[in-house]
Amino acid sequence: MIEPRRVVLDTNVLVSLYVFADSRFASLRARSDSGEWQAITNAACLGEFRRVLGYPMFALTEQQQSCALAAYAARAIHHDDSPPAAAVQLPRCKDRDDQKFLELARDSAADWLVTADKALLRLARRERLRDLFRILTPEAALAELRIAA
Repeated sequence: MIEPRRVVLDTNVLVSLYVFADSRFASLRARSDSGEWQAITNAACLGEFRRVLGYPMFALTEQQQSCALAAYAARAIHHDDSPPAAAVQLPRCKDRDDQKFLELARDSAADWLVTADKALLRLARRERLRDLFRILTPEAALAELRIAA
């Protein structure tokens, strides 16, 4: 049996998948729902998703917010927040709010961090991250899936 790919999905990707059900990325959510991917989260990342769901621009009812959060939380693996003793020093993300996604990807031994965030994507070229995990856009993750098929 093939081990599931371990992925960290940042908040903007979660909103696309669990709020707007963006059809362009439906196969990304299907991978997580089927267990082919193992989505990983922690208290800080889940808390941010919860906060963002309440933004007025989304105009989501309390029930819609709860449903989106519950759907993701039910599928995601909740990782202990403590970093390994010999954790690799990560580059600093320009947006300090995004550092938690880098740390989660490192600490949980994720294969990929899937994001549309420009500050995180700029770090994708850093040598230090190459042996840890890849930072991919949702489109690049889809392309990788097509290549692997």
